[in-house]
Amino acid sequence: MKQDKQRTLDRLSRLEGQVRGVARMVEEDRYCVDILAQTAAVRSALKAVERLVLENHARHCVEEAIAEGPDAQRKKFNELIALLQKAQG
Repeated sequence: MKQDKQRTLDRLSRLEGQVRGVARMVEEDRYCVDILAQTAAVRSALKAVERLVLENHARHCVEEAIAEGPDAQRKKFNELIALLQKAQG
């Protein structure tokens, strides 16, 4: 679990650097297409972070709910559905 946390933090640090880089590109009046290419890379990196957090959630939180029984399972299932709906919107 500690390793998952560190991997997530490492990716977020890289993502932070990418966002700063995009801001610098805008400040320098760089070519719009180049900026858009970088924003696409930022979106992709953010999705990778989301996947890591979701995998961690499934591995730990959902696994615990499975062991706890039907009420906890239903609650985690509803959380996942709500999360997926937000991701689609």
